[in-house]
Amino acid sequence: MMSTQVSAREKPNVYFVSLGCPKNLVDSQVMLGKLETEQYKVTQSPEDAEVIIVNTCSFIQAAKEESIETILEMAQYKETGNCKALVVSGCLPQRYSAELEKEMPEVDLMIGTGQYHRITELLEKHEEALSLGGALPNRSYIDFPAFIHTEKDPRVHTGPAHTAFLKLSEGCNRRCAFCIIPTLRGDVRSRTVESLVEEATAMANRGVKELNLVAQDLTHYGLDTKYKENLVTLLPALAKIDGIEWIRLHYVYPDEFSDELIEVFANEPKIVKYLDMPIQHTNDRVLRLMNRRLTKAKLFRLMDRLREKVPALVFRTSIIVGFPGETEAEFQELCSDLEKLKLDHVGVFSYSKEEGTKAATMEGHVNPSTRRKRQKALISLLQKQRDEKLDSMIGTRSRVMLDGPSPESGLLLQGRLSTQAQEIDGRVLINDLGPLSDASVTPGDFFEVEITERVDQDLLARVVSVKSHGKSASSQKFLQ
Repeated sequence: MMSTQVSAREKPNVYFVSLGCPKNLVDSQVMLGKLETEQYKVTQSPEDAEVIIVNTCSFIQAAKEESIETILEMAQYKETGNCKALVVSGCLPQRYSAELEKEMPEVDLMIGTGQYHRITELLEKHEEALSLGGALPNRSYIDFPAFIHTEKDPRVHTGPAHTAFLKLSEGCNRRCAFCIIPTLRGDVRSRTVESLVEEATAMANRGVKELNLVAQDLTHYGLDTKYKENLVTLLPALAKIDGIEWIRLHYVYPDEFSDELIEVFANEPKIVKYLDMPIQHTNDRVLRLMNRRLTKAKLFRLMDRLREKVPALVFRTSIIVGFPGETEAEFQELCSDLEKLKLDHVGVFSYSKEEGTKAATMEGHVNPSTRRKRQKALISLLQKQRDEKLDSMIGTRSRVMLDGPSPESGLLLQGRLSTQAQEIDGRVLINDLGPLSDASVTPGDFFEVEITERVDQDLLARVVSVKSHGKSASSQKFLQ
């Protein structure tokens, strides 16, 4: 039980840094919700914070480096600011708590991916120990991940008010040779349809128009309950929520995309015709080495079925080049296949050797310069393909969701087509308001625009008619 001395004083200010993927961001928002529920005051200034929390990522080497750099940057406020407690949560301590304890004495508290919901309890224990002139007996609170939040857990919606992430499940049952996620996040554990609909309804009531569905693997949603509830049952339930206009699917694996799911995807108007579907490679031998449950033939058949049902479908995917054992001929095969598949948004990643993964111990590691050369060559090929597709859109009309003013210029607004995910797929920059010249508009409004020009991966457009579906309740008007 918390002492009277601790409970009587005002709760400290907290500064929060969230790193990594949208799934990690949801965890951060739940932590913020629990902090605010217990009257901790969240500040936007690290100089003023008595508690600094860094929710970390350690998926690949670059993410680890960013996490460590951020921790060291925040640690300086123990000397120059008011920080009394530096907390590191998430994937980095889950993976490296022993090393962090040894090498980072400035970190006061480490919380793993399965313990983040205990944030206020552990902060209170730390504060009580300090008030008694001591310290916590343990700095690390790491356990096998088993927690997943529900609609009953408080959550602070950070970012734009009209768009939000909805996490369907946590963990992953796949064992891809290059991936450390199952070690960091545990096996699949899914939320119920009822829980997800309740949280999404509350979001819609606050002004959310776009639901971005996330998980380590959306097609494994319900796997832990033997698919008593799955995407086929969830998606129609979410689509019935008043106020939700767009439902976007992220991380949909291709090997378990059933015909039944294709029908739901194709026929529900609120599900945007956009698929974030990681394929990683197309050569069958490399896919087997990666322990991916896919073949080139299955991939091409799935693409044919999807495009037959949804001719205008837009694809995002991720590709790894330079995987251990990948030959030059297999890389060229990958390039040829991607030219044939004509995907819209492709992230190309150079293989990152991660300790604790099967791939790290494989033979035939490709040298870094060859990996970088292959990455550069594939990016160049795909950029040309992307630019041709975007150029073909000039002169066409499309529905756009407004995100807000462009940070580059006060004369531009920025929005997105339904086939553009926020922050990763380019934007529609509106430089001619047309009928909106004398109107007030808010993020989350919808307009019909005509595409007039391409600027790199962005599109310029002019508004041709207003197709607004109401105002985002908590959005601030920014154009008068």
